[in-house]
Amino acid sequence: MTSAGRLLVLLIGLLSASLTHAQTLSPNARISLLTAGSGEELYSVFGHTAIRVYDPALNLDRTYGWGGFRFTEDNFYVKFLRGTLPYYIDAYDMYLFMYAYQQENRTVREQVLNLSATQRQRVYQVLETNMLPENRTYQYKFFYDNCATRPRDKLVEACGDSLLIPSAPVMTGKSYRDWMNDYLGDKPWAKLGMNMAIGHPADEQTDGWHAMYLPNNVHDQLARATIRQPNGAMQPFVSSDNALFQASTTFRQQVPIIFDPTVVFAVLGLVIVFATIRQYQRGHISRRLDLWLFGVVGFWGWFLLLLWVGTDHGVTAWNPTLLYLAPYHLPLIFWATNRNSTSGRRSLYFGITALLIVAGMLLSKVPGGVDVLFPITLLVRCIANLRSPSREVVRAM
Repeated sequence: MTSAGRLLVLLIGLLSASLTHAQTLSPNARISLLTAGSGEELYSVFGHTAIRVYDPALNLDRTYGWGGFRFTEDNFYVKFLRGTLPYYIDAYDMYLFMYAYQQENRTVREQVLNLSATQRQRVYQVLETNMLPENRTYQYKFFYDNCATRPRDKLVEACGDSLLIPSAPVMTGKSYRDWMNDYLGDKPWAKLGMNMAIGHPADEQTDGWHAMYLPNNVHDQLARATIRQPNGAMQPFVSSDNALFQASTTFRQQVPIIFDPTVVFAVLGLVIVFATIRQYQRGHISRRLDLWLFGVVGFWGWFLLLLWVGTDHGVTAWNPTLLYLAPYHLPLIFWATNRNSTSGRRSLYFGITALLIVAGMLLSKVPGGVDVLFPITLLVRCIANLRSPSREVVRAM
């Protein structure tokens, strides 16, 4: 394409965007909130929220969603892990939106909003303004700023004080972590990993407003909302609620019981405890086992610490799991078990470790029993080393 051709295409694109932004919705237009159900993949298990603008007079049927990111972003994986990857608002024709979710067999519900013509136009203007290049990106926060909270916030911005959500300040009796775990029942390893990675902020109790970080909660909270009409009357915010597509019932593949993390860590713990008892009875405490066990623990401890201090996710700070998955094990386990280590050195190392493990067990919120089974396994090794500091040991090096 020539330079003149590129310029022509650019001008046409800019003109089209300007015309779209300047459009006035017809009296037959409607604004809807779309809620997509859970998908099979981890990234889709929490569902999705979008806003639909439909105006047959303008041949307009578009959805606006805030869950997009670009794989072509520079240093994509680094930014993703650090929580600095920019996310985008994207607009799609409704038929493309529906096709995607039908292909994934995910239910799509539509709540048509009871808005006046002025309120509909205001919502549309807010959405189109958000689509401008300088406004399209935002920094995603799992609990605080995501594809569910953004549509909620845009509706509140457009409707102002006219929109009342009576259940928003009411405490739900659940924390962010509790809500998250409701969606991870058939993904035990993902559930374990996510719970180990998040810290104290995830245990904050939520009210209705903060629980709306999940699409289904946005749907439910707005279903109870009311809005003031131009004549001053308060009416339900949602005029109708229908399923545009109902997912067919499918058999969700369950993790075989032998690969469930609770079973895996229970078996691992029994093996290590049994080996430790045999070693203690024989007077030979294997340092090779300690090097392997606490070396792995230290590696994961460093990973969790980096999630806390090296990322901007906002929910990985003050993680009590670090009390038993402590980074200092790598490299201090070598200091405590090398050829020159003394009984005093080992007692210091394993004594401090035992105290931290107990504290971690008391404070940790990881579900499924792993936060008890694995720390107990580590604690058994610590006690064995503390009870037999003068016995013969099998050196690792």
